[in-house]
Amino acid sequence: MNRGHLWSFVVAAVSGCALAPVAAAPAAAPPATAALHAWEGGDDPASLERWVHGHMRRADAAVARVLAVQGARTLANTLRPYDDAINDLTLAAAQASVLYGVGATKELRDKAQALTQEANAAITALSLNQPVYRALAALPAPADAATRHYLERTLLEYRLAGVDRDDATRARVKALQNKIVELGLAFERSVHDDMRTVVADKAQLDGLPPDWLAAHPADAAGKVKISTDPPDAWPAQEFADSAQLRHDLYVAGHSVGYPANTDTLRGLLTARAELAQLLGYPTWADFAMADQMMGSPARLNEYLQKIDAASREAGAREDAALLAFAREREPSLQKISAADARYWREQYRRARYNFDSQSVRLYLPYAAVERGVIGTAARLFHIDIRPVSGVRTWHASVTTYDVYDVDTRLGRIYLDMHPRDGKDKWFSTQPVVFGVHGRQLPEGALVCNFPGGTAGDSGLMEYDDVVTFFHEFGHLMHHVIGGQNPYAGQGAFNVEGDFVEAPSQMLEEFFHDYGVLSAFAHHYQSGEVLPQELFARMIHADTFGRASGQQRQLMYTAVSLDLHTLPPATLDFDAVYRRNFERFNTSAFVPGDHMWASFTHLNGYSSNYYTYVLDKVIALDFFAQFDPRDLLGGPVGIRYRNTVLAPGATQPAAQLVREFLGREPSLDAYRRWMLAEFDAAPTASSAAR
Repeated sequence: MNRGHLWSFVVAAVSGCALAPVAAAPAAAPPATAALHAWEGGDDPASLERWVHGHMRRADAAVARVLAVQGARTLANTLRPYDDAINDLTLAAAQASVLYGVGATKELRDKAQALTQEANAAITALSLNQPVYRALAALPAPADAATRHYLERTLLEYRLAGVDRDDATRARVKALQNKIVELGLAFERSVHDDMRTVVADKAQLDGLPPDWLAAHPADAAGKVKISTDPPDAWPAQEFADSAQLRHDLYVAGHSVGYPANTDTLRGLLTARAELAQLLGYPTWADFAMADQMMGSPARLNEYLQKIDAASREAGAREDAALLAFAREREPSLQKISAADARYWREQYRRARYNFDSQSVRLYLPYAAVERGVIGTAARLFHIDIRPVSGVRTWHASVTTYDVYDVDTRLGRIYLDMHPRDGKDKWFSTQPVVFGVHGRQLPEGALVCNFPGGTAGDSGLMEYDDVVTFFHEFGHLMHHVIGGQNPYAGQGAFNVEGDFVEAPSQMLEEFFHDYGVLSAFAHHYQSGEVLPQELFARMIHADTFGRASGQQRQLMYTAVSLDLHTLPPATLDFDAVYRRNFERFNTSAFVPGDHMWASFTHLNGYSSNYYTYVLDKVIALDFFAQFDPRDLLGGPVGIRYRNTVLAPGATQPAAQLVREFLGREPSLDAYRRWMLAEFDAAPTASSAAR
């Protein structure tokens, strides 16, 4: 998930951008109705353009209704048409953004990229529209708390956007926001399009699982091409015995976007710094946190010190144990290379916990995992998720489901789950349609790159892949369940940006329950249920590396903060990245590692990558409220749905947390989770009972 400032849910997982003039749309009367989906016209770029411009014209007409009011302003004559404008603009921006990442042809993706900029620029123009701001400010305070919060939050975002500045300043703000969108999309597109390959000798593939080898046959010369797409590269980095192959794949993967994104990122950071200073903030980080739960970089630094103190010693113990183990096999080893870290963690888990990740893959074919994640969410949240056939989507591989509460349809979800040329290379949740109660149901899409998707390939998944699936599905459930409110701007993706990862990280934890996993983890050939003894070894092995993993999260957080607080003109991206790498890692830095060039969270979250760390603490505190003896069947699931998910953005995020927990969040569950490896092996629970 990604976010920015005003109406940032528009581009919530792709660009986190800001926004392109309504005037760019051809002048014409707005259609009374408009197709809900941009892809209904097929892969024709011109059809997409007509669709986007149609919704932009509808937004223009809604704004005109706001400004035409004579007499007293009411929710019906001012806030409702304003929200209608937001709804049409977010539809245009969100679906253009989806097709920018997943469109079937380069021509369609190019057009979608341009239209994403255009629709977002229209939102920027609205955020700087003084007559609309004055109209909203003239509204009497709404009687109900949810609508009052929406109005107050909207007015705050207007002020943060600079609506009260003079004409020249607002014109410069608009130009900078448009530039930020353009450069952010260019940064991500460079990553999407830059798939690299490593050519390996067949002899270098020792250690890789049979299904991976079958999907990567050698050519006549005995060579195998391995791409940097996750299903290709990640198993090779984890299982291949060849240190040279692991090194080559690591460098290739960490060179994606480099050097092309050097100038793009510098331009992006320069525009952000200028915008922040223009609006009275010393740095972009100060500006980007002004409307978040965290509030400011100063408060963030205090919080991160607590996380560092909680994880550093335990992380050092993990790293020392791993190095000692590796030295038993390679006595001359001084440090574990970052390129080898995944491999050595896998080897350590095999030796220390008698757990081989490949053994679990056999029980996690993609189709069964999809059914299992859906079934888990349905039972937990007391909903029904039903497959839908005959639905037109942007690609033939996309599957579609409708979400029901008994017989009431709540929304729709789309799963685009396997890699293909030109598609976004990461794992994300994308808003497609924003819910308006009684008028429009929310829709969202998962855009992922899991194994499978081709004939004869069962798509055997790493257990980390399954955790990622749960994570992204948590975002989808938040969007659909939290999209049942009266206004589009009250949807779940418009809650404070540094809360959006809490529901997704909470749902991850359900993977660690045998009752949940055994319901769908069946051997892809024999149908045998995942043995409980193997599950217990996997869960115990999974506890190793949690603290050092949190240290790496602090590294990413520090990189995003430094890049948005230091003067961009003189930034040495490699130096900033390496300094923070060495601050939070004990593994050896690999020359040629330019990870920052493909770190697309720098676009979406900008300086606020800390969201993952903050929300991990909240998520684990949430999960600790569930009864481990009956995770899915107990009463906490429906209380969580009603208290945390369903409100969407009708309350401040901190209030949602307090109402569910009955108190402020605590680090206690986080510390227990991180130190589990040093405690007794956990026992499997029985959520299925």
